[in-house]
Amino acid sequence: MATKLLVIGSNSFSGASFVSWLLDRGHEVVGISRSIEPHRAFLPYRWGDRDGAFRFQRVDLNHDFDALQTLLRTERPERVFNFAAQSMVGESWKHPEHWMTTNVVSAVKLFDLLRGCDFIDRYVHVTTPEVYGSTEGFIREDAPFNPSTPYAVSRAAGDMLLRAYHQTHGFPVVFTRAANVYGPGQQLYRIVPRTILFLLIGRRLQLHGGGVSRRSFIHMRDVSDATWRVATDGASGETYHVSTGEVVTIRELVERICTKLDKRFEDCVEFVGERLGKDAAYMLDSDKLRRALGWTDAVGLDRGLDECIAWVRENFDALKTQPFDYVHKP
Repeated sequence: MATKLLVIGSNSFSGASFVSWLLDRGHEVVGISRSIEPHRAFLPYRWGDRDGAFRFQRVDLNHDFDALQTLLRTERPERVFNFAAQSMVGESWKHPEHWMTTNVVSAVKLFDLLRGCDFIDRYVHVTTPEVYGSTEGFIREDAPFNPSTPYAVSRAAGDMLLRAYHQTHGFPVVFTRAANVYGPGQQLYRIVPRTILFLLIGRRLQLHGGGVSRRSFIHMRDVSDATWRVATDGASGETYHVSTGEVVTIRELVERICTKLDKRFEDCVEFVGERLGKDAAYMLDSDKLRRALGWTDAVGLDRGLDECIAWVRENFDALKTQPFDYVHKP
């Protein structure tokens, strides 16, 4: 049955991809983000012919709270999915107060507002494995928080506040924590699209710390499927990990892309120092999601990388003109 949904952070890679996934299944979606919509290449929900079931409104959670209140009263969404956050790990050391303002202070105001909306039956909080710090082996959802950067601390604080709202007020929240998400449409400062584009334009890629950190890369299509399952059938107050069992180092990932593009790894990279506070590994046990909700990952890394390469090639002229690096927005 089609449902009216609100996606906060709809201009983010994950948010825009999830909106596209929802529209393909006939839902009515309202999206909000603090920025204007970026280039069409970064908005999967703009790639196909749509029937007008998506509406976008620019709303900054830090500054436009009255507009958000009005939107909620007008639209009355049944479910809210929150992909919005001040992200980027390394940059959070430069202005930690900005991360706390967005991910804690404004988040608390949002939670209080949503708690008073009796038409909302489920709030999906998309959070991050950064709250665990670096992990040894595959960890489950009950692993203790051990954040090591201002970004991770801010996200952990928001998650803990939501736990309290659920326990005290019965707030209908569920949490998702996904491994390293990737796919067509991702911002160019992320490792997969950045590597592909740099290899194609002949620019050397910097590998921080030699690329020895280990990650599990999961395609956004699989994440979208998991997110909907959690929203529909997840137990209120529970957290669900979204991850694959395949773990690679960043170097191995880049080497795999080099092979696909017929490039020599040694000609395409330079090694630089590690980023401040970067965790060595994220390995999430997703057995709970698989057992309880019947989810499974369907897009293997090789297939997913091929899709990303095809996306970069298709949008090559436009992507060359877009910013390659993260642009901070207070």
